[in-house]
Amino acid sequence: MVAQKSRLLATAFPYLDIFSVFALTPPPQSFGHTPRRRLRWYLMTGYVCYAGVILATVFFVSYFNIIAIDEEVLEYNVADFTRVMGNIQKSLYSVMAIANQLNMLFNYRRLGGIYKDIANLELDMVEASQCFGAQRQRYSFRSRMGLCVGVWMILMVGSMPRLTMTAMGPFVSTLLKIFTEFVMIMQQLKSLEYCVFVLLIHELVLRLRHTLSQLQEEFQDCEQQDMLQALCVALKRNQLLLGRIWRLEGDVVSYFTPTMVLLFLFNGLTILHMVNWVYINKFLYDSCCHYERFLVCSTLLVNLLLPCVLSQRCINASNCFPRILHKIRCTSADPNFAVLTRGLREYSLQMEHLKLRFTCGGLFDINLKYFGGMLVTIFGYIIILIQFKVQAIAEDRYKSSSSV
Repeated sequence: MVAQKSRLLATAFPYLDIFSVFALTPPPQSFGHTPRRRLRWYLMTGYVCYAGVILATVFFVSYFNIIAIDEEVLEYNVADFTRVMGNIQKSLYSVMAIANQLNMLFNYRRLGGIYKDIANLELDMVEASQCFGAQRQRYSFRSRMGLCVGVWMILMVGSMPRLTMTAMGPFVSTLLKIFTEFVMIMQQLKSLEYCVFVLLIHELVLRLRHTLSQLQEEFQDCEQQDMLQALCVALKRNQLLLGRIWRLEGDVVSYFTPTMVLLFLFNGLTILHMVNWVYINKFLYDSCCHYERFLVCSTLLVNLLLPCVLSQRCINASNCFPRILHKIRCTSADPNFAVLTRGLREYSLQMEHLKLRFTCGGLFDINLKYFGGMLVTIFGYIIILIQFKVQAIAEDRYKSSSSV
């Protein structure tokens, strides 16, 4: 198993096991070589059947929620675009589940390759940094993983049912509400699965940056030709490791592209749908859960903000490499050493062309800049939505007064 030779994966696998319970990712234990192939085949067959049951549950929830929202729209007599928006939002439950299952099926080998690359990168970095001291950080990787992923997972799973149970309305049965909560939490946990892999890449970048900083200190005091040659070899090795991290980031981005695109679309549409119902219940009917809907909208936004923040931190860490290379060029004891000059030039060119970019298939980037643009877009659609609702209410009141 790959976790046996990687401490980073051993830290991340308990979270990935939780995600596999929700049929979001294959069980991490299914990757790697094992002598018990027949047992492994039985377990994977059982997990495929379990994932099929989860998918059928999502279809069940999506279908009956569409029926419930149609009944609610007819009861409240708000059959404008509310029904269309609600049906699309509920249908996205099934679309996201299908996309996730197909992604696991077709990218199973790619995910196994990602685990293998992380484990090999960690081993090679440990070997490359043995002469330059261990990684020094204020918080360990396990603590940062628990703080960024574990704490938010507990808060989201604990708060979502309390905020959304009442808001589902009287047309949804209690059993259907429970299944709907399971499906909603399952969809939102995809963001945290993405965060786990971003944190893994971030940790690799931090370790490589630390090794490069140690190299910069060694170059300041080194004047012997043999030592300079050895340090140039270590610099080249650092460059090659960074290139492997860049390829790893590309594989992770490709693996998560379809599911993350749908998650951003789903959360944005859900926020508009909830604001629409808040407006309807606030100005047309008495409702006790419009504040809960706003809290749900905030939860959905935070769940999109977290991967953007972590991706931005990883990008910022990688952007420190050119500055360290510049320090090596300026503070080296022998800046005219030909091998060093050539190595720094190659490394700098690589940094210009191979930059970390967390994107969703080129449609948009996952960073703080995009998150700000997304907020502006959502608020713009909310303003348009309210304008349509105000006009519709004014027309209804005018018709009712004319009939009287």
